[in-house]
Amino acid sequence: MEASSCLRYQVCGFGLSWIWLCLLLLHLLQNCSLVLSDSPYLVGMGSYDITGPAADVNMMGYANAEQVTSGIHFRLKSRAFIVAEPDDGKRVVFVNLDACMASQLVNIKVLERLKARYGDLYNENNVAISGIHTHAGPGGYLQYVVYIITSLGFVRQSFDVIVDGIEQSIVEAHNNLRPGKIYVNKGDLLDAGVNRSPSGYLNNPAEERSKYRYNVDKEMTLVKFVDDEFGPVGSFNWFATHGTSMSRTNSLISGDNKGAAARFMEDWAEQNGLPKQTGHANSDDFGSLHLPRRVSTIIPEPDEITDDLMQLASSYKASGGRILASSNITRRIRNTQKNNAKFVSAFCQSNCGDVSPNVLGAFCIDTNLPCDFNHSTCNGKNELCYGRGPGYPNEFESTRIIGNRQFLKAADLFNSASEELQGKVDYRHTYLDFSQLEVSVSTSTGGQQVVKTCPAAMGFSFAAGTTDGPGAFDFKQGDDKGNPFWRLVGGILKKPGKEQVECQAPKPILLDTGEMKEPYDWAPAILPIQIIRIGQLVILSVPGEFTTMAGRRLRDAVKNVLISGSNGEFNSNTHVVLAGLTNTYSQYVTTFEEYQVQRYEGASTLYGPHTLSAYIQ
Repeated sequence: MEASSCLRYQVCGFGLSWIWLCLLLLHLLQNCSLVLSDSPYLVGMGSYDITGPAADVNMMGYANAEQVTSGIHFRLKSRAFIVAEPDDGKRVVFVNLDACMASQLVNIKVLERLKARYGDLYNENNVAISGIHTHAGPGGYLQYVVYIITSLGFVRQSFDVIVDGIEQSIVEAHNNLRPGKIYVNKGDLLDAGVNRSPSGYLNNPAEERSKYRYNVDKEMTLVKFVDDEFGPVGSFNWFATHGTSMSRTNSLISGDNKGAAARFMEDWAEQNGLPKQTGHANSDDFGSLHLPRRVSTIIPEPDEITDDLMQLASSYKASGGRILASSNITRRIRNTQKNNAKFVSAFCQSNCGDVSPNVLGAFCIDTNLPCDFNHSTCNGKNELCYGRGPGYPNEFESTRIIGNRQFLKAADLFNSASEELQGKVDYRHTYLDFSQLEVSVSTSTGGQQVVKTCPAAMGFSFAAGTTDGPGAFDFKQGDDKGNPFWRLVGGILKKPGKEQVECQAPKPILLDTGEMKEPYDWAPAILPIQIIRIGQLVILSVPGEFTTMAGRRLRDAVKNVLISGSNGEFNSNTHVVLAGLTNTYSQYVTTFEEYQVQRYEGASTLYGPHTLSAYIQ
């Protein structure tokens, strides 16, 4: 009898223990997304302010010494995503800056800080830092002389705030890494960019031009990040249009059209709530999101829990002793700050070299007639030829309109994204000396010829500027001869030798920057080239402004190599995007044919007529 009771007790006890163990395991599994998740990636998003000095600092972009900061249109941000393979696999970081371009010096300092925090987890191979190319941000943060002349040298404040912001945005993304999925989508945006150098584009072969409907790329590529727990947490997209809706006379810090688009989308996400799985964006849905004319109301307001923070502070004794009766406030504030995923949206730059947001075209300010087609002049003067944005004559309205158009397209692609990225996370990175690369090119007879790139040099048409921001004096675009007076002036700094002149031809050299070394290098020679892969998405991180056709050729060449050499790992569904102005800055890249015309973009292609061929090779 006693033995029987004992047996029943043991069996019953074992059964209850087993039940409790099962319940405990079930609870743990339900609350451990890392165990249950079948998501292919870990995804993290982050952002941080990089606005910088808002007074008395020269702006980067137009090279206008008189354009100095005197206030804020809206604040600038660094936005980052991290994608990692689970189980300590490979990971990549992509950072998008509301800045004119990336800086190699900034990259070096950021990587030093990341190494101090994380060891070798993040390095030059898997971190890409790109700029949106706004011309309304503080300058002075690059290391080469030619890019800091108008800022009268290096500006420590500009540099420090960008480095700090990039670091903090990556730290936030790292801390937010969670299982998630990534989707990709594409679509055309027809009214946010026009070709500002159509005569250069027309010099490309007619057979090649006939493959494309437009003389600029209209396609936006967007990736959507979805956290397993929080749902959609962000998006990054790539679309080509210059950050020049704000003019060369503007003095307010601004992210221009792409910075505005990012703020619109982040505001939309916050105000409308996500995830939002259905429906498409239209103008009526977002009519209330606008960019004011001057002092923007999208400058962050004080946090909604500020009053609670004041109550919490008042609940402490002056001696720092015990907390009084407001512990519920403490809990609410901590809960507000904990596990609160925010939406991060970045509008990244692509092959924008010859693409202007001033979509109404270029007109003479004295006659209101269209500018000269080949030289963008008015009665021979380039200073009178200006592009007009859709809000003309109000540049703030033009910024809002072009930003809103990008936002609406991005929101539409975001809501309809259904193709999931699947596959490896990978990267490649190298440094190449573009001042002396040997390149094999095709000849007119169908053979092959070995040519070389050149030390950096800037042509006369560089000084003419563009229809977005014309230069001064008597320079003009399309100048392949030069001017004796300005040739003499440029020669005082450094007269180019015969070999350099022949190498850069037909560019007449105004500034032989690649051979100017005092007080230190005037232009870069060794450039970082990087490729990032997330499944079937491939990001080409390049340190320059590619023109429309140059970008098309590079993307097509890379895609063909990937498909032909991958043993089926890549196919026609591979998405290749070009991320311009990434990791450093080396000005423009045109096609060989565009280079012959020597408009602004060709004159600013530093390493000679075969620069694009060197990239492709």
